[in-house]
Amino acid sequence: MQALIEVILPVFLVLGFGYGAARARLISDAAIDGLMKFAQGFAVPVLLFRSMATLDLARHFEAGLLLSFYIGALSGFAAGYVGARRLFGRSAPDAVAIGFCCLFSNSLLLGLPITERAYGPEALAGNFAIISIHAPLLYAFGITMMEWARSRETPVSGGVLARQIATGIITNPMVIGIGCGVAWNLAGLPLAGALDAASEMVASAALPAALFGLGAILVRYRPEGDMRTIAMVVAVALILHPAITWGLGRLAFGLDAAQMRSAVITAAMSPGVNAYLFANMYGAARRVAASSVLVATAVSILTTWMWVAILP
Repeated sequence: MQALIEVILPVFLVLGFGYGAARARLISDAAIDGLMKFAQGFAVPVLLFRSMATLDLARHFEAGLLLSFYIGALSGFAAGYVGARRLFGRSAPDAVAIGFCCLFSNSLLLGLPITERAYGPEALAGNFAIISIHAPLLYAFGITMMEWARSRETPVSGGVLARQIATGIITNPMVIGIGCGVAWNLAGLPLAGALDAASEMVASAALPAALFGLGAILVRYRPEGDMRTIAMVVAVALILHPAITWGLGRLAFGLDAAQMRSAVITAAMSPGVNAYLFANMYGAARRVAASSVLVATAVSILTTWMWVAILP
């Protein structure tokens, strides 16, 4: 109970604050969109830049850590895709969008603050190693699978497909922040003086702003219909993905306690708003994606408590 109160509940209270403010119409849709634009387009990329610029890349880019998380993520996609196709008879594009909901955990807006509150700021190195390739790798995979599914209905040339994938990745602000941070790190440049102070100010606003904004956005997503499909997404995202990650990390790769915490907590997060944005971008399974974000975020209050209790 103490873990729930001291670690998990504050994060969801900030989410609830945003949700309540939006539900009571104390903040306009335009203001919410502006806040999320600031958080996801500027503050979070600056946070990622700072983290990657100062991260010990050789130490924290552990193959076992990354494989434990990403094998679990891809397994979640496979389960979601096959379930959508075989159990619920969805089209291939819908199944890809549903699989992406199972694949893309909310590593930034929930994974970082929960890990930090549970284990301290020094425990975030593994999270940042996972996040550094999270968006580019999973977006590349998701876009490739979606374009493949669509090409079965409307053939697309290989060149067009490659351009669509590349554009979707390199224009992502989080990918830009990560890339700039890695380049800064490899160049051996110090992060000091006015640049350090200014970037720290922006980065410190990232998680509170993003959590409040995420809560406010969830007001727009009302669960209706497709409840069996939504239940499958919630089970895969909150139970199957972290369970596979936990099993691989403990039994196959022998991760230490800090690595296990970062990998499993990140895997245990609900699908983020990006899962809905991906579905909306392609006009596929939008109601399932939106409802899954809302329902899984609510259910993750309990499942996150369970995973925190299981971890060392």
